[in-house]
Amino acid sequence: MSINNAEDQVMVPVCDVIPDIQVELKYATADNFTGHVIYPFQQAYLRFGTVKKLAQAQTEFRKLGLRLKLWDGFRPVSAQFTLWQVCPNDTYVANPWEGYSNHSRGNAVDVTLVDSQGRELEMPTGFDDFTGKAGRDYGSCTETAKRNAMLLEETMERCGFVGSRGEWWHFSDKVRYPVEEDFEPK
Repeated sequence: MSINNAEDQVMVPVCDVIPDIQVELKYATADNFTGHVIYPFQQAYLRFGTVKKLAQAQTEFRKLGLRLKLWDGFRPVSAQFTLWQVCPNDTYVANPWEGYSNHSRGNAVDVTLVDSQGRELEMPTGFDDFTGKAGRDYGSCTETAKRNAMLLEETMERCGFVGSRGEWWHFSDKVRYPVEEDFEPK
């Protein structure tokens, strides 16, 4: 899919567009599979075109008394190389030597659902679970986790995202933006 509007390419703080999204950037802390801080910023950024689609999903979830929780958005190229060094498995980490990650394009998100009190809903696994249980077949989880993951997947796809086969939490915008090599989040 091509980029229709130059404004859609601009990187924007997600919370400026979706103030009620819950943000917990896992790679800004040591609470991730590496055990180390991967990037120093606390604010989530995405391409404006991607944020508009995420806002559409948030609107749908609000009607159900739910909200999105964002674990990762834009990820600098240097961070992608660090993640690849720790886990060189392209089922779970995009190989930066072969086209980078959609996170480095500013058009991918790692998300889950939370209730009105901000509590995470039951899902097939936790974040960054690099096992078959994190896949999108939902065969080895509870019915509640399957139902919640399918709600997330169906809504995100309806709003213009595509899921990753190995990670129930990962979604990329159908629009593919160029890799952002110069943007420095605050």
